[in-house]
Amino acid sequence: MEKQIEKIFHRPARPGMVGDGFRVFNYFPNEQITQQRISPFLLMDFNAEFDFGPSDHLRGVDVHPHKGFETVTIAYKGAVAHHDSTGNSGVINPGDVQWMTAGSGILHKEYHEKEFSKKGGPFEMIQLWVNLPAKDKKADPKYQAITADQMGKVILPDNGGIVNVIAGTFNNNKGPATTFTPVNMFDIRLNKDGKLSTQITTDFNTILLVVNGEVVVNGAKAGEHDFILFKNEGEEINISANKDSVVLLLSGEPINEPIAQYGPFVMNTHRELQEAFAEFQSGKFGVLE
Repeated sequence: MEKQIEKIFHRPARPGMVGDGFRVFNYFPNEQITQQRISPFLLMDFNAEFDFGPSDHLRGVDVHPHKGFETVTIAYKGAVAHHDSTGNSGVINPGDVQWMTAGSGILHKEYHEKEFSKKGGPFEMIQLWVNLPAKDKKADPKYQAITADQMGKVILPDNGGIVNVIAGTFNNNKGPATTFTPVNMFDIRLNKDGKLSTQITTDFNTILLVVNGEVVVNGAKAGEHDFILFKNEGEEINISANKDSVVLLLSGEPINEPIAQYGPFVMNTHRELQEAFAEFQSGKFGVLE
């Protein structure tokens, strides 16, 4: 049985700025898509293609804390550098993914990579926040640098395109990311008239973003930057491309626990949020210049 579509949302009307280097459209959370409804996902910011122009100033987001969840940055165009208070640093280029587990607390900064910043050019990224269950919110911070060539690769028949499996399993092909709860994350590149079919567990919360192009999903047309929220009914997802298209398909097992969020801290109770803020102020998240 095909997975039923609950609603198709168009791109939010106006972007917002995160720091001075990320011009993002926020797809959730909002009044229509709550964090509980979309669990284990907490947030999706989409920096639709935009040329910031050349700059000697490294645009981005300066030092900031995180605790209790994971950030996942998917690079489509441009390059992002990052540093954190555990000593990790790196650069993600088109096709790469930066998967950071904030866990018990971390300081982080991210910005346009130096050479990219000097030249300028198209910049396109997605950042997701993925929740951690209560038992893992104090996990040691860690970082997974997943390059394009490390992805699980599924070549679609009839020159249909390719699926880059970031996390979870697509038609028996596993992705490299390790996750605390079951999560599927598929970067799908379809050629014109390309098709794919896959199955997602019925009770997994499932969403799809059309990054570029135009597709038909379970009989419904979705245009560029449209966002699909699926019902928790049925398992099969069929996608066909009306033109060359890039699609991000996400699903995950819900974490049925309370969510308490204050800015970059995501815990289970208000008291835990107060503790997280006190830890940050006392320097327990380390030091990052």
